[in-house]
Amino acid sequence: MSNLPYAADAESPLKPAELQVLRAQYEKEGDYVGIQTKFNYAWGLIKSNTRPDQQEGVRLLSEIFRGAPERRRECLYYLALGNYKLGNYGEARRYNDLLLEKEPANLQAASLGSLIDEKVAKEGLMGIAIVGGLAVAAGVVGSLIVKGARRR
Repeated sequence: MSNLPYAADAESPLKPAELQVLRAQYEKEGDYVGIQTKFNYAWGLIKSNTRPDQQEGVRLLSEIFRGAPERRRECLYYLALGNYKLGNYGEARRYNDLLLEKEPANLQAASLGSLIDEKVAKEGLMGIAIVGGLAVAAGVVGSLIVKGARRR
């Protein structure tokens, strides 16, 4: 069983003091920051409810992914999760699918994949509803214009 959290865990942010501990350690290590310290801070940022923190978390994870091959598998999940929280569903799906290729039985990745699919479907339906609503409104306005022109 993997020790990766389920996607719902990312919805509960760290307390500000907890995130500050991770930030302080990251900043203390400066140019010589360790991979684990960077990883911990990135995860704390992804758990945040603020978009800039989430973006910074994804940026740090991307650096780890590129620079530390031994952490790539773990980074795939967190990159998928971070992109999911940012609404970058295509990127989230890409990272998640890469992880599922390596670990088809990974329950956390399967759970996240379902969440991504649900969001894409929901937003797709909302987009269709908006476009449909605009089409109806345009039809109503068009018919009013035509009726007005006939009366003249």
